[in-house]
Amino acid sequence: MKQARGALPFALGLFGLIAWSACTDIPTSDNAVLAIEIDTLPAPSVVLKDTLRDSTGKARPISARIFNFKGNLITTAAVRFHALDRGVNVDSVTGFLIGDSLRTTPARIVVSVGSLQAIQSLLVTLRPDTVFGVNARDSLAYSLLDSTKNISNALSVRVLHSLTSTDSAVNAYVVSFAIISPTDTLLAKLVNDANVPSRSDTTDETGTASRKIRLNPVRLTTLTDSIIVNATVKYRGAQIRGSPVRLVLKVKLGP
Repeated sequence: MKQARGALPFALGLFGLIAWSACTDIPTSDNAVLAIEIDTLPAPSVVLKDTLRDSTGKARPISARIFNFKGNLITTAAVRFHALDRGVNVDSVTGFLIGDSLRTTPARIVVSVGSLQAIQSLLVTLRPDTVFGVNARDSLAYSLLDSTKNISNALSVRVLHSLTSTDSAVNAYVVSFAIISPTDTLLAKLVNDANVPSRSDTTDETGTASRKIRLNPVRLTTLTDSIIVNATVKYRGAQIRGSPVRLVLKVKLGP
């Protein structure tokens, strides 16, 4: 759902401009719109019956940057918003939106300036109520010679809307992970499935989010140790029930 920032929107707009210039005049006014760049969403989903919020819990609108043919920002452009699909209700002027019904696919929001349009997609999810560990304890037999053996299984949690409903998984919601012990930041790193450092994950359709640990065993002070991770889920800036979840990885020298 994220779109590239920087030169890409202008480059794409310039490509369109070259093709367009063959049959019409190129707009040269500083306020002539050439490209729309939708800003990165403050969250991957909007909670049902709530407004779109950032990681601190503050309500945030969908926003965009408008460029002229020189690649400069146009700050006076009249940007408008409207929803193509059910699931969200968006203010046409401010870009603030509310999730009004659940859907299995992302809702599309059109951002337009005059006849120029761009589309952003956004999932609607249930309100997160509870988080608990799924694979909360695991072990890693590390190697001093083979670094490929020094990446753990995924430590995971699940986020639910209700403990009594069989269909209450909270999809597309951000979970933050942090190593709280040991304090040596070079000993262990949180990584994603591609082995890239990452301290957050977005829940899948089952409400599950996870991160692995990459160990640097030369930093160990004992042959056996435990890496302790907190998994945190917040809603409107406050931790939900069960958060933070304590995840523990025991590390020991392998054969």
